[in-house]
Amino acid sequence: MATAQLRAGRKGPREYLWAWITTATRPGEHRWLLIRRNRTTGELAFYLCWSPRPVPLHTLVTVAGSRWSIEELFQTGKGQIGLDHYQVRGWTGWHRFITLAMLALAVLTILAATTAQQPDAAPEMIALTVAEIRRLLNAFVLAVALPPEHTLRWSTWRRTSQARARRFHYQRRLGHLAWDLLV
Repeated sequence: MATAQLRAGRKGPREYLWAWITTATRPGEHRWLLIRRNRTTGELAFYLCWSPRPVPLHTLVTVAGSRWSIEELFQTGKGQIGLDHYQVRGWTGWHRFITLAMLALAVLTILAATTAQQPDAAPEMIALTVAEIRRLLNAFVLAVALPPEHTLRWSTWRRTSQARARRFHYQRRLGHLAWDLLV
């Protein structure tokens, strides 16, 4: 049994107790049942693991912890690029659609990451997100052409409004947290 902290979560550090049991049925097979127990709630989670060669527990825990970011990426793909909107009947068509959709998501993600790193970003506005970049590309490339100034002003207004909403949301949550600490 080992204790590991995957990373800080939205509600504080996520610390779990981990255990693993080999499930290999033949010599040279590397299969395990990885068991995670939440230290505060006692909730259990189970992972069936396989690797081509022996790996330490830490590696299995790291891979199990990356599941959330992968699920989040697929949710973004479904919402932003229609990853779940395929209507194909065969492997070849499905493979082509998924490949193009994931390529589109990769391009949007790289653009969002690149613009987030720019030092001249205005602090009163959130950085460009995947969703906002998709909207801008749709407005400039696919939709009926509006003047670029209008589209950029609209994007600036939306991102400023989102930053304001985020700031008030955090202030409200901190206010509730402070009240809970006083009570």
